[in-house]
Amino acid sequence: MGQNWVCKETAACDLGDARLNRRLGAVLEAIGERPGKSLPTAFQDWANTKAAYRFFANGSVSEDKILEGHFAASAQRIQATDGPILILQDTTEFSFKRAHPEKIGFTKVSTGHKLKDRRHQKHMICGLLMHASLAITPDGLPLGLTAAKFWSRDRFKGTTALKRKINPTRVPIGQKESVRWLENLRRSTELTGAPERCVHIGDRESDIFELYCLAQDLGTNFLVRSCVDRLAKDGRTTIARVMADVEAGGTHEIAFHDAKGQAQKAILTVKFATMTVRPPIGKQKKYQHHALQIIHAEELSPPDDRPAVFWKLITNLPVENHEDAIHKLGWYARRWTIETFFKTLKTGCRIEDARLTTADRLANYIALCCVVAWRISWLTILGRQAPAGSPEAVFTHPERILLERATPPKRKNAPRDLAFYMTALARLGGYLDRNSDPPPGTTVIWRGFTRLADLDEGFRAAQTGQKILVGN
Repeated sequence: MGQNWVCKETAACDLGDARLNRRLGAVLEAIGERPGKSLPTAFQDWANTKAAYRFFANGSVSEDKILEGHFAASAQRIQATDGPILILQDTTEFSFKRAHPEKIGFTKVSTGHKLKDRRHQKHMICGLLMHASLAITPDGLPLGLTAAKFWSRDRFKGTTALKRKINPTRVPIGQKESVRWLENLRRSTELTGAPERCVHIGDRESDIFELYCLAQDLGTNFLVRSCVDRLAKDGRTTIARVMADVEAGGTHEIAFHDAKGQAQKAILTVKFATMTVRPPIGKQKKYQHHALQIIHAEELSPPDDRPAVFWKLITNLPVENHEDAIHKLGWYARRWTIETFFKTLKTGCRIEDARLTTADRLANYIALCCVVAWRISWLTILGRQAPAGSPEAVFTHPERILLERATPPKRKNAPRDLAFYMTALARLGGYLDRNSDPPPGTTVIWRGFTRLADLDEGFRAAQTGQKILVGN
């Protein structure tokens, strides 16, 4: 889609060599034009494909340096907005099939079928893990990544036995993988330069007492889903026991998708309370207690075919009435945005089809695809929130001409705004554009990008051919 967006997302990158910096922009542009395609398909010739493979293998290139420009661009977009910024944290896994999986590492142990001795077969899953922080507006517009961490694991030896011997709460946070939640919180807060505006949102895995303490030290905010029934008040009771005696402030209806992707609705009874939350017994000498707000939202009369919705949230944001509680529930529901980002990254960019052979090369490739996946998500939501916006910042002049020509006659009289061209792009990706259809999603957008790149290449080839004919 032209060089403009590529320049913005790589302007602050410095790989230590001007040629590497130029190659970074070229690789990002090629992947952005054909998300999900193999590197040979994206580059269309062997010379550029080979140069891309050399780029990913270069020792001067790392995922941190690749994303440095995008982080800086994210900070600029955050500074250009007003109000709270929701920073969503989550972890995802990428699995690969390799003849030499030790060159990449492992993510987990998988349990297979039963053997003759009735034990289950176990095998290691080759892959990488990524923990990312995505900044969005309260309306759901993705502003960009603010932190990302990649890692893999060695073979798991004696892990279960170790857990039997050591209480996990007594292990220092710096020796656990969960320290990534704290690292991303710190990096994201520093990047924004406005800790009071940030609201760090995470699922049950982020329910870490050290995270509460770090947020207080940095002067920032958090909203996480609780999985631990922590000690409360004077330490002789727990959060669950206190909340059991709290009267509901009212009800609230939510719409969501279940595990099968089916649209669902639920009516929740909402409780909220402010209480003293104490650290685990093994950490009470190191950490102070905190006055935090607790929100419990439990579904009334759940159906039999799915689990009941029950959100237990904990935050340091003020919750003084039922409306405040509903407001925070709405913010937590925005956490689904990072799941959509991961889906775009995995399914749209087809990360797990990449044939790169080492963890470092794959991390470099995933980092570039993160920028592409963010842009697809950003454009998808932008097209919904600002349909009357200018398309010049998104599409080049030849691309707009191609999209206009691809538009059915009955739609060609529509205003030439951003919504017109985004719908035309989605139509290339299989969007039917019926009056009853919802706005296009990320799937048809990333398919449309690939089709548009092919049309643009054909358009340029046709122009070159005409010049040759005229010259002859």
